[in-house]
Amino acid sequence: MKTNYRDTLQRLIYTAIDPFLRFLLRLHVTPNVVTVMGLVGNAIAAWLFVLAAQRLGSDEASAYALVAWGGVVILLSGLLDMMDGRLARLGNMSSKFGALLDSSLDRYSELLTLSGIALLLLRAGDDWFWAAVATFAAIVGSVMVSYVRARAEGLGISCKVGLMQRPERVVVTAVAAIATGLASDPLWLAIGMTIIALLANLTAIWRIIHCFHA
Repeated sequence: MKTNYRDTLQRLIYTAIDPFLRFLLRLHVTPNVVTVMGLVGNAIAAWLFVLAAQRLGSDEASAYALVAWGGVVILLSGLLDMMDGRLARLGNMSSKFGALLDSSLDRYSELLTLSGIALLLLRAGDDWFWAAVATFAAIVGSVMVSYVRARAEGLGISCKVGLMQRPERVVVTAVAAIATGLASDPLWLAIGMTIIALLANLTAIWRIIHCFHA
């Protein structure tokens, strides 16, 4: 059921973005350029979280506005993450290096944004210490979800099972950041990071068990 839901949503998104991707092809934009743009976007989001952390306690309104914008940037960068692979297929530009670059920069992107959120929560006060700890656990889970799949596929085992893959993590992170900014309350980030920490690590364990049975 989950695979059908994700495939249906993916087809709808591709239908919407394909005309723009064909325009990019006419401009000779390569998938690797789009991949790098996604990393730059996530680095900007992380920078916004760091700026917000600096302003907490002195300019609360500005700080939370930056958090909300960070969430918006993460969403837009996530769209770029979908576009690079699709652009490669439409333009017949798929390559082993492109796949490696995409996976590697995805990890950098998540590590940057989640680290920025962890710093923000640490600066938000003692009440949010454990939310920062949950964010570090989310970082561990996010890396392990991708690592287990890559290691399994290197051994010839298909391993796409799980509840919290990268698209879900991007959406949860972005929505939590936007909600935190609009409400001026770190609670939403705390909830989002806890969800990712639990489900991402559960997904990694699920994949290990899946590989054992395979």
